[in-house]
Amino acid sequence: MMFYAHSTASGDKRDWQTLGDHLVAVAELAAHRAARFGMADAGYVVGLLHDLGKYSAEFQKRLAGSKQRVDHATAGAVIAKERLGPLGHMLAYTIAGHHAGLANGRDAGERTPLKDRLEAELPEIDPCWQQELSLPAQLKPPAHFTPRRERGFFQYAFLTRMLFSCLVDADFIDTEHFYALHEKGLPHARGGGPGLGVLRDALNSYLTAFKADSDVNRLRGEILTHVRAQAEKPPGRFTLTVPTGGGKTLASLAFALDHAIAHGMDRVIYVIPFTSIVEQNAAVFRHALGQYGAEAVLEHHSTFDAEKASKGDKTSLDKLRRDSENWDAPIIVTTAVQFFESLFAAKTSRCRKLHNIAGSVVILDEAQTMPLPLLRPSVAALDELALNYRTSVVLCTATQPALAETDDPERSFAGGLRELHELAPCPQQLYRQLERVTVRHVGTLDDEALRDELLATEQVLCIVNNRRHARALFETIADQPGAYHLTTSMCAVHRRQVLAEIRQRLKDGRPCRVVSTSLIEAGVDVDFPRVLRAEAGLDSIAQAAGRCNREGKRRAADSEVAIFATANEDWTPPPELKQFAQVTREVLRQHGDDPLSLDAIDAYFRLLYWQQGDKALDRHDLLGLCEKGRLEGLPFETLEQKFRMIENTQRAVIIPFDKTARDALRELSYAEGVGGIARKLQLYTVQVPQQGFAALERAGLIAAIEPERFGEQFMVLVDEHHGELNGNLYSRQSGLNWHEPEFRSVESNMW
Repeated sequence: MMFYAHSTASGDKRDWQTLGDHLVAVAELAAHRAARFGMADAGYVVGLLHDLGKYSAEFQKRLAGSKQRVDHATAGAVIAKERLGPLGHMLAYTIAGHHAGLANGRDAGERTPLKDRLEAELPEIDPCWQQELSLPAQLKPPAHFTPRRERGFFQYAFLTRMLFSCLVDADFIDTEHFYALHEKGLPHARGGGPGLGVLRDALNSYLTAFKADSDVNRLRGEILTHVRAQAEKPPGRFTLTVPTGGGKTLASLAFALDHAIAHGMDRVIYVIPFTSIVEQNAAVFRHALGQYGAEAVLEHHSTFDAEKASKGDKTSLDKLRRDSENWDAPIIVTTAVQFFESLFAAKTSRCRKLHNIAGSVVILDEAQTMPLPLLRPSVAALDELALNYRTSVVLCTATQPALAETDDPERSFAGGLRELHELAPCPQQLYRQLERVTVRHVGTLDDEALRDELLATEQVLCIVNNRRHARALFETIADQPGAYHLTTSMCAVHRRQVLAEIRQRLKDGRPCRVVSTSLIEAGVDVDFPRVLRAEAGLDSIAQAAGRCNREGKRRAADSEVAIFATANEDWTPPPELKQFAQVTREVLRQHGDDPLSLDAIDAYFRLLYWQQGDKALDRHDLLGLCEKGRLEGLPFETLEQKFRMIENTQRAVIIPFDKTARDALRELSYAEGVGGIARKLQLYTVQVPQQGFAALERAGLIAAIEPERFGEQFMVLVDEHHGELNGNLYSRQSGLNWHEPEFRSVESNMW
């Protein structure tokens, strides 16, 4: 009897894919991927066994048209566990989950636990598979892997997920290849693009155009030269500690290309905390890489407009989407959410890319922004990549978090990154050379005093800790020249327009008084002579200082960052921000003369981590769950559910802000696929607390678009003025406003 893996409409089966062909093809593809981290044999075996259950009469009947559901994944998992020792148990997870996703080993979740699946009654498989497929007698654990005894089962889970990535990507691509050949006679284009050597040459050409025509530019050149000289160092863990204005974006890219080429690595992955900076940095990289930039740089984040990037060409658009599935491009620019959540994912779609992180250079921009409740598992994942997957990790920031594990218990982050190598030349000296501001604490200010401070200077930025305070303070100066308000109550397109006006007024030297939430600290390129900052974490204050004298055109003594405590209890920040501010106050007692020095920043992070304690830095005990579960109880689905970098309990409201937004909303009525429209509309959304969302809905101020098709996926602010926004509800000055006390009181304090 002939066994098949995939069918076509052909009744005589002449063009069906045989099961043997599919299994061998997937095995070879998976082995190639797993070879990136020295596990080619395991990759080959998992490919051979993944569809073993298709050697059953029941599955062959299903291919021929039967409606009976057939479990074709578990049979191979059973064989792997029974015959291949401990490593076979790990392969069993990947084989059983290659369609539905990785399940927990023992504990019930949405997916059936592996233990239950291995014990379930399965369709009988034909013994001929043993003649068609050749399995090794055993699989030995990887001898080259370096263990971390305190998190050995976390390492097992990590390796399992990496092998899972190899399998699901290989399976998907072979299946795609078969159907593409059948339907079009040609395989789909994937990957490719310019090599890293070509990209380095293009970057070198761009960098040679820079002139050392000022002290700052000469210093940037020295930093770049020094950083690139470190590229021959062995792959591992690095820091790049360069103050704002030191040119670390291009220096880190140059190092990454040099380092990757020197050590036979395949790609550069730039991980950025905020979407706005992803777009900004991707644009910088494309420009620096000249004619190769558009093809070489792949953006992967929630608001990326693939249609715009492909310039409407369907072939280019399809390839761009395929490359996003498994990060098959030389330079990836992505968000921290996408990167870290993928490292703890269990779904096939999120895991496909993971094998392509192995053998790469990962630049973690603004590394201090990793969320504290997930800090230990995040650092463990970075360490594991460097330890066992030939990945070089670079923590790139002006405010370096204290994540080094050392032999000095007083200065060690337990379970952190060992053997960290600094790439920048003498960071302490760089800090002095690039010092641009004077920072001081000015005490407690009420809103009247804040208003006086704002009016005393023609160009000034005031950053506060919640949206309600920002709105109230702005209203006190709204009638003054150049008054602006920035908040996430505005949709992204609106904020961009306001920022463009702010930059122009600053450039022209006209009055410009801005009240903002902390969103403006997220890499926004503005330059004020004076900044007021409500008490916060010292890293946030450093980010705020990056908006003051950013271009270095004024003396540091004439560029003040004034830290203040808020007098009004109505504007009290949430507990976590209060704790950050408290730690800052303690550090300022010792470092008040120089609050942003490297010693002050180091003291801040050490004290913050100590006060948080181990449990708070792994709030869900994810590392502990792995160790307690051991091999037979690895908690894959639980890890995926618990590792959420953004706990979003808010709901999105679409603002019909301009013609583009209104046209996109109209397209929903007749579009077949809405993925591109949804991404476009994300730029026009405002996140609203659940209670506020419900109140807006009750009042008839928001409504669902095409609810019979999309449910509440597209909730839009009702436009009552024939193309003009209702100014009482959505203001050009302040964004979305809601007045009902019942939900105003629960509005998020965060930006």
